[in-house]
Amino acid sequence: MPSTTTPVAMSSLEPGPEPIEEEPYVLRRPGVAPVEDVDEDAPDEGVLTGATEVRHPHLHLHRGPENEIDLDRAAGAVADLLDALGVDRSADGLEETPARVAKALAEMLSPEPFNVTTFANEEGYDELVVARAIPFASLCEHHLLPFSGLAYVGYLPEERLVGLSKLARVVDHFSRRLQVQERLTAQVANYLQETLRPKGVGVVLEAEHLCMSLRGARSGGSRTVTSALKGLVRDDLRTRSEFLSLAGTRG
Repeated sequence: MPSTTTPVAMSSLEPGPEPIEEEPYVLRRPGVAPVEDVDEDAPDEGVLTGATEVRHPHLHLHRGPENEIDLDRAAGAVADLLDALGVDRSADGLEETPARVAKALAEMLSPEPFNVTTFANEEGYDELVVARAIPFASLCEHHLLPFSGLAYVGYLPEERLVGLSKLARVVDHFSRRLQVQERLTAQVANYLQETLRPKGVGVVLEAEHLCMSLRGARSGGSRTVTSALKGLVRDDLRTRSEFLSLAGTRG
């Protein structure tokens, strides 16, 4: 008999207004193409086949009046910043730089919509499920410089399983905002604990921060490791050691 799915209430994690349909961002400057629409009707990768599924509503970045992205204003601010830094914006290749920077930042700060689908753990699988070396990138909220690296995300199932691609999607979702690595790690772990109610969750992030590599200490190549462990992954020594070993970290 096909397995069933249970909707996950996203509002409990990130309360906000109901998502609204709106036109794609359009940068109203000559010579700049509109931002492409997000194809929400495209098939979602990683959905298990052969199962009756109930998908959750798309996880939208709520863009109400208080947090709507104004690309014209952002581009103007970038232009002002370049002027203040003494950059000649009339030089070849720089005329559209403010527009490009504004669009790039808007993309990096806008989580992509995705569906979360969970499945009944009908076989009673009770060992760790770990997705290793998930690439991610985010923006440091202190200097607006990127930090990027690899995420190791695992959970010890109870009654529900999640499509494996969704582990990477969750990391990407929380990465697309101004962040610090410690909070990003905790947010991914807390979300999985809330969504799946598993026996345990483990998240390890390893990243290089350009605010350390390009300025200040200029410690190029150094990497920061953070972890968030919950349930048996934290409290049971064997499970903790197994997860940290799979994540390439000594327990």
